[in-house]
Amino acid sequence: MELTPKIKFLGMTFDVTVMIGTVVTAIIVLLIVFLLSRGRSMKPRGAQNVMEYVIEFIRGITNMMLEAKKAEKYLSFAITTFLFVLIANMLGVIVMVNSEVHGAIPSLGITEKALKTSHEISWFKSPTSDINVTVAMAFAIALYAHFSGLFKSPKRYFAHYFQPYALMFPLHLIDECAKPVTHAARLWANIFAGEVLILILREGIPYLTAVPMFLWIGFSVFVGCIQAYIFTVLAMVYISQKVADEH
Repeated sequence: MELTPKIKFLGMTFDVTVMIGTVVTAIIVLLIVFLLSRGRSMKPRGAQNVMEYVIEFIRGITNMMLEAKKAEKYLSFAITTFLFVLIANMLGVIVMVNSEVHGAIPSLGITEKALKTSHEISWFKSPTSDINVTVAMAFAIALYAHFSGLFKSPKRYFAHYFQPYALMFPLHLIDECAKPVTHAARLWANIFAGEVLILILREGIPYLTAVPMFLWIGFSVFVGCIQAYIFTVLAMVYISQKVADEH
């Protein structure tokens, strides 16, 4: 069982692996967009083709939810969300960084008691395999959707809670509260389960688990791509429900 380094700040505990993974993911997304958007020309080729394919792919998602002109307003948001979740899903599957420690490190929460169970420390994992990250993203998207709808038309925003009947208000309220919870849980559960199984197979007998592990890694990459797509689609669905001219 690998140990996880943690630090305490202002009475709160932070997972160092999540912090490292999140920063690395943000840097990778920034580099991808920066490098693939350099040297633009009217006849795209090479890296520009890749970036334009990503843009058109995400534009297809936004245009499904909103009319084209309004969809363009949310295109950059959708692209950023998709790329961040995609890269975050891949990190813990493709890259695993561990080290051995033979002495307590109190500042990282590594105690002598913890060292009795394992001397191996994990320094890297998919940020989206941590429920705190997916919950934070899902609730941020939910708040953004609600405020967008509220600022667009306060009257219609509040009116929809009582449609088609006033008695529907409690159900609408439950629905709005459940959306970010299911949005977060779906992504977290899939990525977390994939990484756990990889760790289990890695600890097994090599000649029995090597092939299943590599097959599962390939499947996890596929799942990571699908989950990035689903997360982005649901984000745009929730936003469109608040800002579209007709619900």
